[in-house]
Amino acid sequence: MNRLFYAVLFLMSFAVTAQELVKPEPLPQKIVTNTYYDVTLDDPYQYLENLDDATVLAWMKDNASYATSILDNISGKQAMFNKIKELIERQAASISSLRITDDGTYYYLKRVPGEEISKMYKRNGYKGDETLFFDPTQYNKEEGVTYTISSITPNIKGDKIAVSVAANGSENPELLIFKSSGEQYDEILQLADGVSWHASGDSFFYIKLNSADIKDVNRQIYTSNYVHKVGTDQSMDKAYFSKENYKPLNIFESEFPYIMYSKRANKNILFAGSVDKNSKMYIEDEVGSQDWKPVISRENKVTAMDLNASDVYYLTYNDAPNYKILKAPIENPKYSNAEVVVSESRTETISDFVLTKDGLYYATVENGVQAKVYFLAYGEVNSKKLELPFTAGRADLSVRDSDFSEIWINISGWTSPDKRYLYDPKGNTFNYQPLSTPVEYPELENLVAKEVMVKSHDGVMVPVSIIHNKGLKMNGGNPAVIYSYGSYGISTEPFFSPITLAYTMYNGVLVVPHVRGGGELGDAWHKAGQKLNKPNTWKDGIATAEYLIEQGYTNADKLAIFGGSAGGIFVGRAITERPDLFAAAAPMVGAMNTVRMEETPNGPVNAPEFGTVSDPEEFKGLLEMDSYHHLVPGTDYPAMLITAGMNDPRVIAWQPSKFAAKMQHDNKGDSPILFYTNFDGGHGGRTTLTQTINDFSNIFSFFYWQAGHPDFVLNEKVKD
Repeated sequence: MNRLFYAVLFLMSFAVTAQELVKPEPLPQKIVTNTYYDVTLDDPYQYLENLDDATVLAWMKDNASYATSILDNISGKQAMFNKIKELIERQAASISSLRITDDGTYYYLKRVPGEEISKMYKRNGYKGDETLFFDPTQYNKEEGVTYTISSITPNIKGDKIAVSVAANGSENPELLIFKSSGEQYDEILQLADGVSWHASGDSFFYIKLNSADIKDVNRQIYTSNYVHKVGTDQSMDKAYFSKENYKPLNIFESEFPYIMYSKRANKNILFAGSVDKNSKMYIEDEVGSQDWKPVISRENKVTAMDLNASDVYYLTYNDAPNYKILKAPIENPKYSNAEVVVSESRTETISDFVLTKDGLYYATVENGVQAKVYFLAYGEVNSKKLELPFTAGRADLSVRDSDFSEIWINISGWTSPDKRYLYDPKGNTFNYQPLSTPVEYPELENLVAKEVMVKSHDGVMVPVSIIHNKGLKMNGGNPAVIYSYGSYGISTEPFFSPITLAYTMYNGVLVVPHVRGGGELGDAWHKAGQKLNKPNTWKDGIATAEYLIEQGYTNADKLAIFGGSAGGIFVGRAITERPDLFAAAAPMVGAMNTVRMEETPNGPVNAPEFGTVSDPEEFKGLLEMDSYHHLVPGTDYPAMLITAGMNDPRVIAWQPSKFAAKMQHDNKGDSPILFYTNFDGGHGGRTTLTQTINDFSNIFSFFYWQAGHPDFVLNEKVKD
């Protein structure tokens, strides 16, 4: 969710109605009590959890229509959308999801101006001719259904490619299989994900979800890993790892059994996957034996691994909060056999590493905002720092395979659009290799990006990024918006987006506090915003808001806050704890009712990050981070734009629904409490890019309207 700032293209003109806009009535409360240990909670809107109830659906649709009418009648919304559209359309093409096979073939997604979603292309090498490989708009045409590509997985030879698509943001994958010529095989695998090809290139492992119903609580429980032989029907697939295999290996029912074939080790590797960043890994003694031997336990605190012909490398924070890199011989890869090859830095956190034919490359981030890249040649003990072409906020590393010398380094920053370079270790040079025609944004010359340290509630200093136009007057009168995420140890590293650029062009101040719960300052930073420590996440945001006001950037009547998914906790608890600090807020598809999270299909898999109600102490943490249960009747809350996705498999739509219903009931002020459900979308993204950009133009226009910006006023009166 911290990757929300992506682009879009076309929008039909907004229709402005001549009639008055009628606000839906608040929903009646029907108190249900739930008791957890010695705590009894009243839940007045638990009946909204039935998303099949006609009354519930009617209320959601009425609110969506009302929210749309309000947002479409904000005078500057169309101009905001057009500005973002113009900035994006300067790009000849938007390219993502690049996969390079051993023979140098490029497979990737590309969207060009005039298109709503990305299509899949093929290119024979970087300079080769490009051909359209697969167009999802022509797949399974059905009225009101939009398919998007979610993954591209070539086999080792590169002669077959598995492509995953899903409809309307549902994340119910349909797996298609192609020859490298573009010819499609007949079979289509349903609910198949996590593909790993076998050495033969004619079969692969995959995980299969238990149900297509995103409301089914057993959808992700005891999932199985299957083997599929290309050219056969899915009904013939045999389970390679299923429920009976879980207990002997101490794998939990909510963990995903991802099996990867490694050509380096010539063995199958099993990962027990969950939101827990610590790996749990097993390896077969012989391919096909299913005699799984433990290699890494979660206690080893390994978060990533890679292999070359001789060794296995591990990224771990075990006794190293800022991470270190170890290696073990491939014939005996247990963690206990590993030795340190890159020691922990006191000031930099290792964020990524890759292996090439020549050695180990790794990226670090200092204070969450300054990226560096290092190279350690095989046989050497001292790393060499690479002199990047420009100062970067983030650096992403990608390689073809550890058999090749090629490494591509993508670098970017708040005011520096992403650039892709091929690094030559022999000449120590960077060769600029854009995947599309470079685009210039002269507007960036007017921007300033600064990094400050803000003291939080407990004295801890929090890094905060502030982006605004040059010559900003510190008179406390500027519109400002705070964005953050703060979960899973995911870092919000500096990145460039035309969407954020468009926001600042209206003289707004964009602020990103790198709050605890993220990974900007290593594992300790993550742990300091996890489970019972979760209050630090939103309290860091509150401290940032106070700093902005104290320093004259803005005031409480012009300050907004937003975030999505787990970032909904950050937003929801900031405004329930300090409603006086904010003029407006937008929790997008947010986790707003965490006490009831485990009643959803995606809840149990998130217990390692947020906690479980089955543990009395962790329940306390879940209750403290529950925005719904912290709403207080008779409170004057900020203006709200709350969103949900009816096809959302990650945060089920009733979580934001319940929060919206209770806030509409409890709010004593006149600020609008808008609730918009996307009935054709899911968890953000994986839908038309028009919808994505419309979502952000809604949010920013709403914020500017509430901040009193003269370009954003409501054209129609609202009838209460």
